[in-house]
Amino acid sequence: MVARLFEQAKKRGAAPAYFAKEEGSWKKTSYADYAEQVKTAGKALMALGLGKDSKVSILGFNRPEWVIFDLAAMAIGGAPAGIYTTCSPVEVRYIVDHSESPVVLLENLEQWKKIDAEKANMPLLKHAVMMRGAPKIDDPMVLSWEEFLAKAESVSDDDFFAAMHALEPNQLATLIYTSGTTGPPKGVMLSHENLAWTSKVAVEINDTRPSDCSVSYLPLSHIAESMFTIHAPITSGSHVYFAESIDALPENLKEVQPTVFFGVPRIWEKFHAGIEAKLKDAKGVKKSLVQWARGVGERASAVKMRGETPSGVLGMQYNLANKLIFSKLKPAIGLGRARVCVSGAAPISKEVLEFFAGLDIIVQEVYGQSEDTGPTSYNLRNQAKFGSVGPVLKGCEVKIAEDGEILVKGPNVFLGYFKDADATASTLIDGYLHSGDLGEIDREGFLHITGRKKDIIITAGGKNITP
Repeated sequence: MVARLFEQAKKRGAAPAYFAKEEGSWKKTSYADYAEQVKTAGKALMALGLGKDSKVSILGFNRPEWVIFDLAAMAIGGAPAGIYTTCSPVEVRYIVDHSESPVVLLENLEQWKKIDAEKANMPLLKHAVMMRGAPKIDDPMVLSWEEFLAKAESVSDDDFFAAMHALEPNQLATLIYTSGTTGPPKGVMLSHENLAWTSKVAVEINDTRPSDCSVSYLPLSHIAESMFTIHAPITSGSHVYFAESIDALPENLKEVQPTVFFGVPRIWEKFHAGIEAKLKDAKGVKKSLVQWARGVGERASAVKMRGETPSGVLGMQYNLANKLIFSKLKPAIGLGRARVCVSGAAPISKEVLEFFAGLDIIVQEVYGQSEDTGPTSYNLRNQAKFGSVGPVLKGCEVKIAEDGEILVKGPNVFLGYFKDADATASTLIDGYLHSGDLGEIDREGFLHITGRKKDIIITAGGKNITP
């Protein structure tokens, strides 16, 4: 999987890989520099004694260092484990300890305090590396980002590439800790093949190109954002903008105008509420025009979702509605260039999807879980049905058990749960992932979710809760 980054660096080294805000402006990093950064971080980890089967933990908001550290650990045969920034000190300790991480990457002082409070209970933890800009911390365990990278000087490039070229497809690549519904979170083991196959399929179905860009803002500890920020971009050669913060997201979206945008239902609901409030303020002719345009948008989107192009009278109406309304409204929320809009991690209401369709924004709902590297099924731009979660991914097999449970088999299905043979045995049976979701496939091949085997609430933010 990681080799794709170095292939991009060879093919299109000067092309942009990612952008981060520095002193008020977006600073570009090329694919050549990105690969160099990952190589340096990988060598630094090797200098700290890490290698094949080593684990690292990462705790912080989406930043270039997060992604560099993540890929560096994978490149040398190790596996990163992301931790949600909202986790308590005890929850952080559980993941660092359970994953057996000797090194943790931290964003700031707030996250260091969580480690400091529990470090006596983490005997395997030896080093805490701070991201750029973090205050200096007087503790022998702590390394600044610059001090960490300096360690790379003692390891040769040949040793780094030897480790990377020794990677096996079925080797553990990353640990995704799922939000525990009962008890502590489980570590989902994903292989290099899981990540490589799934990201390739995602790029193909979205027709992602080097000219495409996205904004990284959802937790990278979740497989969905990890796919959109790390694995799909290095597969397609597209580029990523790192949001300054969740609060700055609306402004960052307007600045960047991404062509690919992924949001959990809560994000789409916030967009919906904000737009709805503004549309309600419209009066007279403007109000009538907006209502007309929304009707046109709904009909045009329905045509597009069948794989056709609006034509005839509808085509003319659509072009006019686009000129008068859509071309102004979409850039105002940061989706002026968006051609791929995706919702996942939790169910989204049909009403919200229909609302956006009326604004010429087709939100593609995806279904899956960490255990199958994110997607099982996916509504395509030209093959979508609201109320369904789309057709099953090509190359992936889904069957419905006698009790209605969705069973999944394919190159995206995980290796098992880290250090939990019992949970693995009850979830992965004869090569099939038992999803815990109930569903049915309609005559046109669209998968519909009808319920859960167990009573679990999935919040609009994608978190699992047992009532």
